[in-house]
Amino acid sequence: MLNKEKIKTLVDKNNLIENYINLDKQLTPNGFDLTLADIFEFKTPGALDFSNKERVVPEGKKLMPEKKNQQDKFGWWNLKKGTYRVRTNETVNMPNDLTALAFSRTSLMRMGAYTVHGVWDAGFCGRSEFILTVQNPEGISLKQNARIAQLVFFVTDETEGYNGIYQEK
Repeated sequence: MLNKEKIKTLVDKNNLIENYINLDKQLTPNGFDLTLADIFEFKTPGALDFSNKERVVPEGKKLMPEKKNQQDKFGWWNLKKGTYRVRTNETVNMPNDLTALAFSRTSLMRMGAYTVHGVWDAGFCGRSEFILTVQNPEGISLKQNARIAQLVFFVTDETEGYNGIYQEK
């Protein structure tokens, strides 16, 4: 697992992560905090098969944050109990010898919510999307740019790299 100093070096020299808000605040001892850009409600069903020929990615309705005061720069999402798709501000540019996993921030879990993630494959480039599940019966409020998940990086053997439909290169 990479430490803070190695992650910072890869961010500075190789653009491992772009479009972050505050590098010093988002770097953790062994990871990098991802921040909340967008939240979507699911509006259609999905479908998944073995070959992905019949895969259907569900459509979502983008939820708009609400400002508490007109002078506020950022707004809040007031989420009811349920499952949402979220998108981060950051663009991740994985080299072909690095893999990443993400975990919910413990502050989020203490509020009764958590994130669910896939693997950030070697070679993946793009903004991250994953699931946010709110279990708190009273709901939660999240402000734009809140840090919700921590990405941790592992050195792997060099490989051909990700080349799927979610690649944004």
